[in-house]
Amino acid sequence: MPTDCNSAAITFTPLGRRQLLAAFDGGRITSDAGALLLREVAGRSGLFERMAACVPDPREPAMIEHDQRTMLAQRVLGIACGWEDLNDHHGLRVDSLMQVASEREADEKRPLASPATLCRLENRVDRGACVELSKLLVELFIESFDSPPQELVLDFDATDDPIHGGQEGRFFHGYYDSYCYLPLYVFCGEKLLVSYLRPSNIDASKHSRAILKLLVTRLRQVWPGVKIIVRGDSGFCRWKLMRWCERHGVDYIIGLARNKVLERMGEPFMLLAKQQYEQSRLKARIFTSFDYAAATWDRPRRVLHKAEHNSQGDNPRFLVTSLSGEPQALYDEIYCARGEMENRIKEQQLGLFAGRTSCHKFVANQFRLLLSSFAYTLIETLRRTALAGTELARAQAATIRTKLLKIGAVVLSSVRRIVLRLSSAYPLKDLFEHAARQLVVRRVRLE
Repeated sequence: MPTDCNSAAITFTPLGRRQLLAAFDGGRITSDAGALLLREVAGRSGLFERMAACVPDPREPAMIEHDQRTMLAQRVLGIACGWEDLNDHHGLRVDSLMQVASEREADEKRPLASPATLCRLENRVDRGACVELSKLLVELFIESFDSPPQELVLDFDATDDPIHGGQEGRFFHGYYDSYCYLPLYVFCGEKLLVSYLRPSNIDASKHSRAILKLLVTRLRQVWPGVKIIVRGDSGFCRWKLMRWCERHGVDYIIGLARNKVLERMGEPFMLLAKQQYEQSRLKARIFTSFDYAAATWDRPRRVLHKAEHNSQGDNPRFLVTSLSGEPQALYDEIYCARGEMENRIKEQQLGLFAGRTSCHKFVANQFRLLLSSFAYTLIETLRRTALAGTELARAQAATIRTKLLKIGAVVLSSVRRIVLRLSSAYPLKDLFEHAARQLVVRRVRLE
């Protein structure tokens, strides 16, 4: 390394007799070469163009340096690659690979948008734009199917999104013991349909019936014969929601909170489970069902009861459902599968920074949640299509990012082509080549 380099050298412990130095003067080197895979995924659906069409642009066209499509691509790709903070774009805006992935020429003299420009975008987005972006999430879900599905299980769940300032909609939530938002998510398997930010001074099921109505209406426009099942915990056990489902041919299986009446009805089975445990010293489970109506309900409904006794004592569970079938099969095979949704929420919140809602304006934070949601959709599509059958077919976003997106490369640009020089020692080069081929072939077929 020359001693007259522009960047001050960092000195490390010598290797034998030789000095060991480093400096940030390597030129066009990126740490996110895998973003090219996400570019291919987004290109298949025209994601960034469609996102831009959802957001009105009040700027004077002749004065625009950074179009919305490029800024949205820059923001979503940044989140997917692990750059959650707007301040990160001070450096990313001149990253040649990030420019290329955002469909901008690799030119240090024409960088991508600055953090201040991206901040202005976030703060001028209104509720109407967020509604249109939310509709786009549903359309992407519909387009992810190659053929009409026979059955869709829609998982509803709420989670906490801690906040640490004076943001709009700031309230204290006793259950989570913190100031937080209470976003509502809807997943179908690993696919995301809804990410709806709400203040936390509400019931966990707030607006879930209205959202379900919108989803069912749209899904049945496309697939009139599809069977739809709603699944949720006891926070969504509301008789008006169940009545709407019954009137519109939608099945449900929802947790039911314990109370004295339910415990009294299930007491004989709990005693029997306890006797079986005491005889075998192994966990005992007995499943039954009966009709039940809370005082506020409009009519009785079928309740499933799991009477379980283990080394910790009684462990009863109650569900309310419109589904027919054996209670144990409904509980084990259908209801318990909703636990996978919690993994998807963690992936969204932790792996793709959905909790980075630090704007003052509530709507700006909803927009940030949607940006994270589109980043999740990119990762999920990459995993489902290009990584199917590989060692990363079930990997979470953080693992895919570490192994497939965070790849160092030298970016060489000329008049006719842009070339990325990847490391010969990269351990997953076969997997990377496989994913790239899958995405390019699929895109060519679509076009």
